[in-house]
Amino acid sequence: MTSADPALTEPESLRTSLHRERAHHDRSRTALAAMVDGAQEQVVVGEDVSASGADAEVLGYQLRSQAKHMRELPEGPLFFGRLDFGRGAGDHSGQSYHIGRLRISEHPAAPPLVVDWRAPVSRAFYQASARDPQGVTVRRRFGWAAGSRGDSTDLTGLEDEHLESGESQVSDIVAREIERPRVGPMRDIAATIQPEQDDLVRGDLGVSVCVQGAPGTGKTAVGLHRAAYILYTHPQRIRRGGLLILGPNRTFLSYISQVLPALGESGVRQSTLQEEIAAHPFKGVDGERAAAVKHDARMAEVLRRALYARVSGSGVEAAVVVPDDSYRWRVGSGELLRIVEGVRREEPPYGIGRERVRMRVVRRIQEQAERRAGPQTNAWVQRISRARPVGAYVDAVWPRVRPEEVLAQLLTDSGTLAAAADGLLAEDEQRALLWAKPPRSWKSARWSAADLVLLDEVGGLIEHPEGYGHVVVDEAQDLSPMECRAIARRASFGSLTVLGDLAQGTTPWAARSWDTVLRHLGKPDAVVVPLTTGFRVPEAVVTLANRLLARLDVDVPAGHSLCRDGELRVRQAGADLPGAVVDAVRDALGREGSVGVVAADADVAGVAEALGAAGIATAGPDDLGARVTVVPATLVKGLEYDHVVAVEPAAIAEAEERGLHRLYVVLTRAVSRLDVVHGRPLPF
Repeated sequence: MTSADPALTEPESLRTSLHRERAHHDRSRTALAAMVDGAQEQVVVGEDVSASGADAEVLGYQLRSQAKHMRELPEGPLFFGRLDFGRGAGDHSGQSYHIGRLRISEHPAAPPLVVDWRAPVSRAFYQASARDPQGVTVRRRFGWAAGSRGDSTDLTGLEDEHLESGESQVSDIVAREIERPRVGPMRDIAATIQPEQDDLVRGDLGVSVCVQGAPGTGKTAVGLHRAAYILYTHPQRIRRGGLLILGPNRTFLSYISQVLPALGESGVRQSTLQEEIAAHPFKGVDGERAAAVKHDARMAEVLRRALYARVSGSGVEAAVVVPDDSYRWRVGSGELLRIVEGVRREEPPYGIGRERVRMRVVRRIQEQAERRAGPQTNAWVQRISRARPVGAYVDAVWPRVRPEEVLAQLLTDSGTLAAAADGLLAEDEQRALLWAKPPRSWKSARWSAADLVLLDEVGGLIEHPEGYGHVVVDEAQDLSPMECRAIARRASFGSLTVLGDLAQGTTPWAARSWDTVLRHLGKPDAVVVPLTTGFRVPEAVVTLANRLLARLDVDVPAGHSLCRDGELRVRQAGADLPGAVVDAVRDALGREGSVGVVAADADVAGVAEALGAAGIATAGPDDLGARVTVVPATLVKGLEYDHVVAVEPAAIAEAEERGLHRLYVVLTRAVSRLDVVHGRPLPF
């Protein structure tokens, strides 16, 4: 902590303040190095601690994880802001706090040199205003050189806002940070979080929230910062349940992979839904009709019927007779039928239901034995439960089953499918589901991506999967009802942060309403919060996208942008479309920042070839550090480039059922400049 600096009114005062702040940064850097060394020293000391083997193992794991986390902190400036509190501000009266991405102190009991941006006191940095200063006299922002690795000499400027005197201004430092050219992975926004974003970030862990975010509003960044906030605020609860980030594909996950480590959180699972449910590699390919039916919510009931059709309590007439030394215990067929029907009415997971039947049969035998000879031991109960007649009966009425067996029979046997789908699926839908060439058994089946979702559904009916304490789901508008159910099973006792934009829904089953998505996710009461103010996509680009938005079949508010200095250029290519694309890319290379060339998937190879022939080096979407990237339209969702060259919008729009939605995504990937190159009439 330091005392507040005087107002900066003279150049000499500014130089003096910069000198002091650089010195504070050097001191913080030294303290951080000591914290890293201390974490490693704790590992060495912890290995010698006398404790039980289990306790020592847990302690060692925790200490090693902490040391690894400290060693892997990304380089960069250690603070980006400062709060000076006035007299009468309660516990913070007269204090100053530097705000950064993690807490730094010279000793655990000493006042911090840098306060974590997630700490309660830091909220005033994002929420205080001239109208509501919240006890803050001066809010200071620091300007760091682009790409700084944390050298104090890179601290090049500062900006003070005197809130106690009613001063309110648009921050040039924040504007420059938001508009800074983007090359490489996504950056964190801890220094530039806006009040409405901060409200979402610091929301209650127990409350699920859905963010309907227009392009450029930072919804993905908000979700990641909310994850970091939850990890900081509720470490014990999250350690028990875990936290999961779900993205649409690996390219997207690579793009966001550095955000949480930069915020001081490592080891968070970042995955796709396909990876989470991948019981088998998917090698099969569904036709459009089959895929649409498999992703339909009605399949949940079809699968439930197919699974429980294997339960047949009324089909077994004989009683269960169990020999026990000189006695023979008997449970009659009528009583057995009542047991099975009673368990069915309780609707437990299939695997639990099977064990309930076993234990209730054993309980009836135990009651007979206790009436005759008194209480029985646990060993006796276990022996009876393992008796062959009991096991044979349970196998007969409630057989053990694998998800693959259930689904394979459903997709190969028209009779089984007809019985399970009666009243749910039309005959043509059933025909679309049946395999044209059935495998010999489920072990040789070529499962499709949609089949994995169905297998997960059956698996969830048999045994509930382990869940997470919190799940962040990005690009959620593209999830099918069955995919939503797979996520719901993993968050049944936790909460969700759902991120998306209905206007960017591009799958055949993409949602038209968040109410539908949230119901299938098991969180129908989640609050839907719209973000409509963009900070990176230029106003000219947003205006163009809003023209297309009016043609999409979704009801979402139009976005607007605070970024006024971007550019939009529409190029009529005539017969030489490749030449016009080359010209647009060369113009973009004359400026700073990344260049994304986006085309319909079928046109990507030709575009890359034309650029290569012109001497322009290109890379694919997975090379995040490339200057020029050629991207298929189907992979560009969630990515951003300083300059985007959108190639032949008509081809993008015609390539798929929801092609206009795909085109809307393509047009909104630019954060500085958009070139639309076309030889055919534009769809908007």
